[in-house]
Amino acid sequence: MDISRFNALDSASATAILRPCADIDRWVETLLAARPMASVDELLKVAEKSANPFTEAEIDAALAHHPRIGERAAGSSTEASLSRGEQANLTLDDQTSADLLTENRAYEDRFSRVFLIRAAGRSSGEILAELRRRLANDPADELTEVGEQLRAIALLRLAAAFNAAPAR
Repeated sequence: MDISRFNALDSASATAILRPCADIDRWVETLLAARPMASVDELLKVAEKSANPFTEAEIDAALAHHPRIGERAAGSSTEASLSRGEQANLTLDDQTSADLLTENRAYEDRFSRVFLIRAAGRSSGEILAELRRRLANDPADELTEVGEQLRAIALLRLAAAFNAAPAR
């Protein structure tokens, strides 16, 4: 996808590209309203600014249908395909799978939401260590971290949709 084609799309078609990146109405609407954009870099900068920060309600809504880390997303949606791709390199032996399940449940009991982490580029061991570390967070610190992870995932997905590097 190139930026001129994105700029020319009707709202529904452009939304279909954006929503799998972050299923957050305000974020999608902000990006739609910012069109036309001069470059993919501009799109990514607007996306990052709009996602900083996501509110607690936005995070909870976006995570409502998100799979647990270590569990493959079901279905044929774009978001499910992206999630499967992001977790494709995880090595999940029986012990790691059991540990992730136990720690995911502890996280959900503590924070009332699914654990979210940018899985792309991370090993199963790194993810498990982060899950355990974040279980010690207080709720406010964890909300900040999960928001940062959601933003990172959204930007990676958006950059991938345009075959670009994430803004930094």
